[in-house]
Amino acid sequence: MGTQSQTPIDNNYLKNATEEELQRQKAINDWLPITSSRNAKWWYSAFHNVTAMVGAGVLSLPYAMSELGWGPGVTVLILSWIITLYTLWQMVEMHEMVPGKRFDRYHELGQYAFGEKLGLYIVVPQQLVVEIGVNIVYMVTGGKSLQKFHDTVCDSCKKIKLTFFIMIFASVHFVLSHLPNFNSISGVSLAAAVMSLSYSTIAWAASAHKGVQENVEYGYKAKSTSGTVFNFFSALGDVAFAYAGHNVVLEIQATIPSTPEKPSKGPMWRGVVVAYIVVALCYFPVALIGYWMFGNTVEDNILISLEKPKWLIAMANMFVVIHVIGSYQIYAMPVFDMIETVMVKKLNFKPSMTLRFIVRNLYVAFTMFVAITFPFFGGLLGFFGGFAFAPTTYFLPCVMWLAIYKPRRFSMSWWANWICIVFGLLLMILSPIGGLRSIIISAKDYKFYS
Repeated sequence: MGTQSQTPIDNNYLKNATEEELQRQKAINDWLPITSSRNAKWWYSAFHNVTAMVGAGVLSLPYAMSELGWGPGVTVLILSWIITLYTLWQMVEMHEMVPGKRFDRYHELGQYAFGEKLGLYIVVPQQLVVEIGVNIVYMVTGGKSLQKFHDTVCDSCKKIKLTFFIMIFASVHFVLSHLPNFNSISGVSLAAAVMSLSYSTIAWAASAHKGVQENVEYGYKAKSTSGTVFNFFSALGDVAFAYAGHNVVLEIQATIPSTPEKPSKGPMWRGVVVAYIVVALCYFPVALIGYWMFGNTVEDNILISLEKPKWLIAMANMFVVIHVIGSYQIYAMPVFDMIETVMVKKLNFKPSMTLRFIVRNLYVAFTMFVAITFPFFGGLLGFFGGFAFAPTTYFLPCVMWLAIYKPRRFSMSWWANWICIVFGLLLMILSPIGGLRSIIISAKDYKFYS
């Protein structure tokens, strides 16, 4: 008898325990940066995607063209635009492919495609390398652009170390990083998107105004064959870096409201298409006109090649600073989400402002420290570009698509995915080789904290 009377109590206890657990999970999701706010409009998706994609990488595209040459350069640029738009469409489609469930984070989709543990091991390290890598590179870019602004406006002033400019740039993030979620940074992101279009336009318009330089050469810069080949590989990484928005696309889509009648993929895709038109308007003119005017003497940041008019170049550098402030935040938000999820769900910390304050300040301090220690801008782009950007952008969405939808062999979808996978694999293998070589060459003459 005793055992019978015990059963309902157990059931009630279990029911209450699960209800309590569900309440706790809901409270955590309402606090985490990715899932706390789901009222974004389609145009949020447009400018978040522009901010995520049109990064400082656009300014290195003429330099990448000089190492690739006209034919391969134009081919790689156009292929990258088409392939990354296709893989971005796949990710938008897969966000809600399971009825009643949303894959709010890249690794959640990876876990569905490859299994709980394997999905985490495949996606999380790559996504973290991309996001933290971008944040470090943007610390360097922000510092360099501030330095260029200072030197342009006041060329007779005492020269200030790059280290201090990186610190000034980082100080903004010690404040902005405490905005709780994606929707709260939408104003910063909109300003950044406008700035990216502005400085890209200044870069190609000022290049066109300057005209084709005397004795311009379009041959490869390196004197040796090995140098040419390594530079070619590194330039592939620069191009891959320029298309890195996929690492935050599911997280951006998670902020858009969704119902069975009106799924989030509609407004999200509209935003992506607008973003990709803006990307084309930024990338192609800068890459082609910049290379056409300066040939193989172009700097790894096109704005450095443009010395005059002073006020315009100073303004463009300030636009870059404002843009990378927004871009840093877009890439930092998923990292904050990952760290805070681990702290709250695995280590059972209480979701609080204090936890957020400590975690985010430590993260900004870490990226600032690494940026001050290794400011090799061009080489970093090539190395990170191939190592982690190529998989997460060019072929991981295709592998997931093949694993989940299993399209018929040799069908259109099957071929499209395999072509993207092969192209992405080549990028992943070749570009870090060139990037690493240029880091080694830069490091030879480099003095720490100079």
